Parts: sequence; structure tokens; C-alpha cells
Amino acid sequence: MKNNIELKTVRALAGSRFFIPDYQRGYRWTRQQVEDLLNDIDQFHPETDGFYCLQPLVVKRREEDILLKIKSEAQTLEEVARLLNGAWEVIDGQQRLTTIYILLNCLKTEPLYTIEYDTRPDSAHFLRDIRPEQASKNIDYYHMAQAAETINTWLQKRQTRDDASRFPEQLLGKLLDQVKFIWYELADDDPIMAFSRLNKGKIQLNNAELIKALFLNRSNFRETEEGLPLRRRQQEIALQWDRIECDLQDDEFWLFLHPREKKLTSRIESLFELVCDRNALGLSDDPYQALGTDSNRTFRYFDTWFRSENADIEHCWELVNDYYQIFREWFQDLELYHYVGYLIACEKATPATLLELWLTQKTQDKRTFVSGLRHKIDTIIQGCPGVDFQYDEEGCDKQKCRPILLFHNIQTVINRNRVHQQNPRYRSALFYKFPFHLYKLENWDVEHINSNTTNPEADESTRCEWLMNLYVGASEDVRKQIKAYFEAEEARHPQLFAAIKKHFPEPEGWDAKTKNRLWNYTLLDSATNRSYGNMIFSGKRRIIIGKDQGRYIPIPTLAQKEGSRRVDEGEERAAESSFVPPCTRNVFLKYYSPAAQQNNYWTLADAAAYQEDIERTLKQLKEE
Repeated sequence: MKNNIELKTVRALAGSRFFIPDYQRGYRWTRQQVEDLLNDIDQFHPETDGFYCLQPLVVKRREEDILLKIKSEAQTLEEVARLLNGAWEVIDGQQRLTTIYILLNCLKTEPLYTIEYDTRPDSAHFLRDIRPEQASKNIDYYHMAQAAETINTWLQKRQTRDDASRFPEQLLGKLLDQVKFIWYELADDDPIMAFSRLNKGKIQLNNAELIKALFLNRSNFRETEEGLPLRRRQQEIALQWDRIECDLQDDEFWLFLHPREKKLTSRIESLFELVCDRNALGLSDDPYQALGTDSNRTFRYFDTWFRSENADIEHCWELVNDYYQIFREWFQDLELYHYVGYLIACEKATPATLLELWLTQKTQDKRTFVSGLRHKIDTIIQGCPGVDFQYDEEGCDKQKCRPILLFHNIQTVINRNRVHQQNPRYRSALFYKFPFHLYKLENWDVEHINSNTTNPEADESTRCEWLMNLYVGASEDVRKQIKAYFEAEEARHPQLFAAIKKHFPEPEGWDAKTKNRLWNYTLLDSATNRSYGNMIFSGKRRIIIGKDQGRYIPIPTLAQKEGSRRVDEGEERAAESSFVPPCTRNVFLKYYSPAAQQNNYWTLADAAAYQEDIERTLKQLKEE
């Protein structure tokens, strides 16, 4: 047997007997929780919102001796009918079910259903007749009485409005017919295990779990043309479902399509969200507009559609699978992966907008789609300062150059892969994919390659700062000289400083304007960037190479010990991440420079060669 799921109005619970097992605590809702539910029910409008959806009521039919209960308990035909309906063990949803019961009581309406308690039978009697003077007898009574008081106070305040005479009647009608539980009936699950799973950390059933129950509900299937047995088709969909979910749980695939902030327990839910948001199943306007905007909107969309005359589970599942296959194709294709990933990483597109672009093409071919992606990318690039490599006196805002720097990385990877694809020996595999999942798991700065600040070295304080900034990237001989400087008497400092300084002749031509150009910017993760401050190029280089190798190179500090100064180098350790964008790594390796000189500094010649490579990749947007 399969679990059953449907929407049930409060009125549809009439005649039901609910049983609260001993593994559950009693009723514990606070005043605030009761008021929140009342306000939600009061503020939704059936004319526009359709109905108000309560969280799942998870139940399992209770095994009991009906004939024995009729003999021992039934005194009227109505009670016989009630007992014949059987009882439901409530696994999750007790608090809302009880609050609705108390609300109906406060509205002076005969209870539609009954609630019984395994270890607290007296609570059932108190619930039917809540008496405040007895509230102190036990904790169940207290919370039930408090809920009733809260409801009555709320009703009195609401009845002071202009529609006071009709309010109770209007509220009751809305409550009975427009408030619905998500009714989730377990078939074979162990109720205690199900309760533990649902309530560990108060985990709610998500949309995907609710929709899966719809898909595997045998009543939603039609016999296939091939006469495929129903059970076999159910198993096929369940296996395909699990395969898709497994693929989406791979962060490399998931974060290629989504920001790191998008967190879904069941990631296949994102595909159902797309179907709902696009109304791809063609739900008519009135029921579609009535879905509401809460967290269960997607489930209600599919529940409503499965109840329509045109519902066809094969068509629906094929649509979901098609979306998945499209995204999978984008992920596996060299150009599509990098261009789609770039647009999403820049937050200039979403899977939904790009899917729309793909599906609305007259011919859904790759070249047309790639052309559309490249046009979108070019629009982003042209909006960046410095894209024409012409600058005003202040240069350009480095943070606004981020899209250019990211694209330089992306196109560099594409170009490298094309070479391998064109070679018969390598075309079967990609050489490298830009790891969008790693990129999105870190925060990024646009960093000056040649530090934007200058150190005048005019006094002891600034000289010490300069020496510490160059220590990381210095040779072992220079490090010994720096240590000797700090350990020496002050009278020897000028001589020692001059000896160290001669190893680091600063490059000419850099000023505030030239430092604030694209040729002096690169992408760097925030943690690394902010750790090394105003360190010179050689020091930054060593730290970047260390990270690329999976090592954290500590920033040395100057320690005072026993009246003298010592350089504390810290301890090297494993880095949390080894990802360095390829063009950032290239910069610090002086990859773009035809003749690498002045390894301690980033020179104007290095910058010009770097800019030339950026220009070359930007031109490719126009040429292809």
C-alpha cells in the first residue's frame, strides 16, 4: 500500500475520531501561536486566495475491535456510525487539530470530530467542556484553557467592527469550507518512527515529499497504452525520482544553477517550483490565482491539477523530467555550462529565465541559445567601467569590474578546452571546468595586485610595517636580515634597513591613476585578501601559491619577548579551500608576461600583458 495525500476541509473531518498516542506530549500552544493562526484565517480572502492551507495532518488508521467498541460504548445510532468510521492515530499536527477544535467550541458549534488521549483520558473530557477554574489541575488543562481564553478575547475584539453581527457566521463559514488540512495518510510506516523523523528538530514535510505522494498515488494513474502494470510504472517513476534527487544533491550540479542561499531538503522541489511558476500544466486562471503565496503553494498547484479533468500523470512527469534533462545538458556541455554558470553567478539570470529563453526559441538548437547567452553576457560587460580601457583621473571602481574579471576566467577556461576538443586524442573529455560550486561557497573581493597604498618608510613604525609586509615572500637570506634588524640595537637600524632595501627596487610608473585600472585588479577570496593587508607582490604570490597547494601560509607578526623583538612566523596548516581562480593564479605566476622580471613587484609591463589578454577574451564575444 502507498501513502495517501489530499486536501481536506475542516468540515470534511466531521465524524472522525482522532487518537493522540502516548509517545506524544500534550497540547502546548502558546497565546501567540493561537493568535497567529486566528489572524491568518481572518486575513485571507476566499475570493482572491481560494483557501487557507494548514500544515500537514499526518495520520495512520488505528487498528481496533470495532464491534467490541460498539457494544461497550455506543448508545445511539449516531455513535454507532461514528465508531464504524474507525479512528486515526495522529502522528503530526496535533496542535493545530486541537486549536481548531477549541475554536469551533468557542464559536458555539457542535464539535465535528473527537480527540482522545492514550495516557490522559481526562484531557478529552476537559477539552469538550473547558472550565477555567480547573485549569491548574494539570499542564494539559492549563494550555487548553489558555487557548480558549485567547480565542474568546480575540473574538470579542473582532466583534467590535462594523460587521459585528455577521462576523461569527462569516468566520465559521470560512473555517469550515475554506480552511484545509494537508491530509497525509500513512499506510505501512511505523508511526513512532514517522513521528521521530517529523519532529526531530521539528522537520516539516516539504513540498517534494507531499508531491511525491501524489505521483505515487495509484488513483492518479491511467493504464499505459502498452498495458504496463501499474505497480511497475510506479516503481519506474520512484527510481527516476531518486536518480534526479541524487544528481541534484551533488553541489557541483546544484550550485552551478543556484546561489548557495537556496537550500532545499529535497532539491527536486526546484523542478516542481518551475512547473508551478510557469504554470506549465495549464491550470486555468481562477484556481491558479487562488493558490496563494505561502510555502505550500507548489504542492497546492499539483494537488489542484491532479484533481482536474485533464490530469495526466505521464505528461506531468515527462515535463518535470524534460526540465531536468535540459539542465543536465547545460551542465555537461562545454560552452553552455560556462555561459549559463556565468550569468547565474553574476545574478543576471536564473534557471527559470534561461529555461524560458530556451523553450521560447523557434528552433531549440544549441547555437541559437549560445548566441542569446553571449548577447546577455556582452550587455553585462558593456555596463562595466573600464571595459574600453579608457579611464578618467580616478581610474575606475574596482568592484564594478567584477563581471569582466569573472568572464576573463570563464573564457580562458573555454579557450583551453577548445584546444583539447579539437585534438583527436583529447576530444572525449574536458580538460577543466570552472568550479562554480567552489566559487559560490566563498566571498570574493576585487583586489589590487600592486597595493593601492604606499608606505613612505619615513619612521621606525612605517619601516617595521614594510619589513613585515615583505617577509612572507622574501628569500631565506633576506628573512635572516629582517630578523637581525628587529633583534639589533636601534643605532644599527638605518644600516640594516638600507641593506634590505637594495634587494627590493620599486618599479617605476605607478601612481594613483595607474593603480586603479583594470590591469591592476584580480579576483581574490575575501579571507585571503583581508589577511595580507598591504603586503608586496612577492608576499601575496607566496600566499596564493600556498592556497592553490592546499596550504595556509600564516601572516607573521612582530612579538615582544624579554625586552627584544622577534618575528613570530606562526604555524603552517592545511587550508580550508584550495580554489584560486585560474586567472588570479596566472597573475601571481606572471603567466601573461613574455619576460618575467622583478619577481618582487607587479610592473607596468606585467600589467600591460595582463590587460592584453583580457582584451583578447572580451573581443571573442563579438567575433563568434
